[in-house]
Parts: sequence; C-alpha cells; structure tokens
Amino acid sequence: MNLFAEIKTLVLENLNVLVTEGVLPDGLNYANVAVEPPRDALHGDMATNAAMVLAKPARMKPRDIADALAMKLAEDPRVQTADVAGPGFLNLRLDPALWFGIVTEALAKGADFGRSSVGAGRKVNVEFVSANPTGPLHVGHTRGAVFGDALAGLLDFAGYNVTREYYINDGGAQVDVLARSAYERYREANGLEPEIVEGLYPGDYLIPVGEALKEEYGDSLIDQPESVWLEDLREFSTEMMMKLIRSDLKDLGVTMDVYFSEKSLYGTGKIEAALDNLDDKGLIYEGVLAPPKGKLPEGWEAREQTLFKSTEHGDDVDRPVRKSDGGWTYFAPDIAYHFDKIERGYDELIDVLGADHGGYVKRMKAAVSALSDSKVPLDIKLCQLVKLYKNGEPFKMSKRAGTFVLLSDVVEQVGADVTRFIMLTRKNDAALDFDFAKALEQSKDNPVFYVQYAHARVNSVLIKAGEAGLETGDAILVNADLTLLKHPAELSLAQKLAEWPRLLEIAAKTNEPHRIAFYLYELASEFHALQHLGKIEPEMRFIQADNPKQSTARIALIRAVAVAIAAGLGILGVTPAKEMR
Repeated sequence: MNLFAEIKTLVLENLNVLVTEGVLPDGLNYANVAVEPPRDALHGDMATNAAMVLAKPARMKPRDIADALAMKLAEDPRVQTADVAGPGFLNLRLDPALWFGIVTEALAKGADFGRSSVGAGRKVNVEFVSANPTGPLHVGHTRGAVFGDALAGLLDFAGYNVTREYYINDGGAQVDVLARSAYERYREANGLEPEIVEGLYPGDYLIPVGEALKEEYGDSLIDQPESVWLEDLREFSTEMMMKLIRSDLKDLGVTMDVYFSEKSLYGTGKIEAALDNLDDKGLIYEGVLAPPKGKLPEGWEAREQTLFKSTEHGDDVDRPVRKSDGGWTYFAPDIAYHFDKIERGYDELIDVLGADHGGYVKRMKAAVSALSDSKVPLDIKLCQLVKLYKNGEPFKMSKRAGTFVLLSDVVEQVGADVTRFIMLTRKNDAALDFDFAKALEQSKDNPVFYVQYAHARVNSVLIKAGEAGLETGDAILVNADLTLLKHPAELSLAQKLAEWPRLLEIAAKTNEPHRIAFYLYELASEFHALQHLGKIEPEMRFIQADNPKQSTARIALIRAVAVAIAAGLGILGVTPAKEMR
C-alpha cells in the first residue's frame, strides 16, 4: 500500500468533483499534481501542490482552488484536517489509524513489503563493472559493481525483468599487452629475469598466470617469436583474469547473468549489421570532421572517415566509426554491442560506467536512439571516484596490483556488507570518501552499523518478549491492537515506515539505489529515538510486564520496522544483522 498514492487518488477524485460542480473547468491536466511529505513536518502529514499547478490553466487564483479542494477533502474520514497555506499549498493531517495500518501490511507481506509492480515486467539490461580483463578489480570498480548490483536489485523489487550483464573487453589491443605481460611472468616462472618494460602490466597478480603457463607449456615457448604464442596467451591470460574477476565479484556478493565477449562481435558480421542498420536510415556518410576546439593535438590532420550522424540524435558532433585505414574505431563495436542488446528485446538499457567515461554518454545515447528508432531508452550512470582513508589519512594497502588498491583488499578489511552499504551512502555522481576506521566504528556516525543495530535490536526485543511469555510471531503480531499506540514518537515511526513503498518506486523510476540507503538510515534513526525514549520514560519501553496488549502493539510496530530494514538491505545486497558483536 502506497499511502501517498492513495491520498493522491483521493485528491484527484475530488478535483473531478469540483469539475462536475463547475468550480473547475473541464479538460485540466493533472500530470503535475503531487502528494508528498511537507518540507516541515509541523505543517502536516502530507501536502499537495494541486492548486498551484492548476491555477494558470484554470485561470483561477491558487487560493480559491485550494479552499474549495480543502472543503471536499475534509469530508473524507481519512483526513482529519485540510489547511491552506501561503499562496495555495494544501497541508493534510490524516487519521493516525491510516498510518498504523502500514504496520499490519508490513507484517502480512513480510519480505515482499513495499514490492511494486511499477516496472510492469519491462525487460531491463543493467551492464556494469565491464572492466578490462587485464587484472583484478580495484576499488574504483568496487563502487560501480555495488551500484550496478543494487540498482538491479532495486529494479527487480519494483517489478522489472532485470538482466545483470558484464561486457568483456577482450577485442582490443589491451589484451595483447596482457599476453606480453604474462609472457614475461612465464619467463620468470622458468627461471629467467622478466623484462617488465614500460607499457606492460607490472602487477604481481600476473605471477600465478606465468606459473600456470609454465605448467601448461613447460619451457616450449621460451625464445619463441611473438607470432607463435601471442594468440594462445591472449586466450589463456584473459580466461585466468576473468576467473579472478568472477571470484572478486562473488566475494562482493555480485553474480552476473550474462558475460558478453567483445571478441564475439569481430568476424561475425555483427559490427557490419549494426552499421548497415544506421546506413539504411541515412545516418552513415563519408566526411571530414572539423578540427577540435582549442589547441590541436600533435599530428592532427583532416582526413576522410566513415562517420555516424550522431548529431541527428542529440550528440554535439558526428562520430567516426571507421578509420581512414579501414579499421574500426573503438565506437564501432560499442554500437554493435548495444544493437545486440536491442535485438535481444530489452525495453530499457542502463550502462554503469566510471567517471572518466563522461565523453561517451551523448554518442552512445545517440547510437541507441538511432538503432531503436527512439523506442529503447538508454540511461548511463557515471560513478565518481572513491578515496580511501584510515583515521582521516590517505590509505594504501598493497601493491599486488602495481598501482591501485584491490577490491579484494577492501572486502578483506571490512567485509562485503559494510563495503556495499558505504558505497551507497553517496549518490553515484558524487565523490565518496571511504574511511576504514569509520567503516568499522560502532556509532551513529557509521550508517551501516546504525541500520544494522536497529535490526539487531528488534531481534533482541523479540527474544526477550518470548522469554517473558509473549507471542512474537508475525501471524500473532498482525492482529495486534494498534489503537494502543498513541505517543507522537510511535506515530512518527509509523509515518516514516509508510514512506517505504513510495520511496521504493521513486528510487526505481530514477535509477537511484542510494535513496534506499538514505531511507534506511532515517528509519533506523526514528527507531533508535523511540527505543531511547523507553530509557527515559519506563512506560514507553517496548515490553510492559503488566500490559501484554500494549507490549504486543509496540512489538508489532518495531517488528514492521525490521521487515522494512530487511527488505531494503536485501535490495542493496546486505545481510541484515540478527545480533551485533
């Protein structure tokens, strides 16, 4: 039950009544009418902007519309008061029973509390991580992995049909560099001094690859020309790196549905088919691009290339797809890959990329728009950098990767649950500071601890209630007499709980899983405030030895909170804590 949607329906119904009565003109568009929490909780439980957005098309004063609508809404038993504020905002106070009804729903639905059908089964492809298979995942990949997986979990919970996909960049020159780097480690495994020249990958993570190559080939490749071993070592090294990457993702709690190889696009006609699709639409031509603005790159020259008219689909400039020497640009296989997604029948595409891919956004959106005849939207989410600290100081843990901190190091330090939650405590396009000391700190300043402690605390109360002889199963609690909950702090907690279904749908529509983490912290804060109240006022404790009905009502309320926390953490891929150690 989305209580905000229910009251919005009530508002729209009464607007139609005002139309029928001739107070409002016919034909008004209600698309921008909203019902949401007021900016100041002192103003009411909910607020609607109906009078403000309808005033101009109705050619009326906002206040006149608000006054008329307020009179209608006040007649409904669910609405205690309807007050007009300022130029025409309408603030509503609801019958408390309406808020506490969300407790019953949470207990009845359990793990499905808040689950939505807003996605209507639409097929969504979420592509994330997609790191080059040239080494283990580092901390930058960690954020994209967590964000993408949480976004996929969010969309699944909201009723979408979601595919998690990893694009293996195994078709470019970087895998040749990987093969050459692995060959040097192979030489090292055979007792020779490796020649890690500039341009090769220096990380120690390639030592096991060299040892595996020795086991496979013995010394048969020593002193052999590159033409003999390059292709085999490309395959061998890429496979080992992908095995390592899959292991890293598993440790982080990420499982992909599809691993798509870039190499499968070459020599199969897939790139040609995608560009033929654009050519048939008159979007491919031979031309010369204008020189880049500012200082020209060294060696730049005007030359004829095969270009995609991306400007016809929102890009700033047209983009080359084939170079003057006949080879494909990096953009060409990307076009083919997204065409493959469209051909697979996805209704929506989402790419999760690092912040350094900002220049990729417009051209890729233009390509998808052109390939799908503007029918398949592409949302590209950029994840900003993660800065690592310990006690406020920049922190580096190992050099096994050569120049960067590994995902596995982060997970080893603080665990997958903590890593995942903290990675979602900032919006994806904002930089994130990750302090290892704070991540393990047991205080309100540590959001993951604060949320987990709320869930564990509820579990502790349930255990104590059982020891006191109270029935605490959801089947019993769902029938609790919630009219016994009368304190403002109890109502405030129920109101925050009632925001969950609305928040879930907003987060899914905007592709913003960080909203879930923010909400869970706020819900935990309301719970902790109520729990603390019991320390000050004994009559507000959850368990009242001489009043089992009151106890059952309060336990039902906090158990519903635990249900919401578990659902939210489940979306984020975090395991709810049953106890804190």
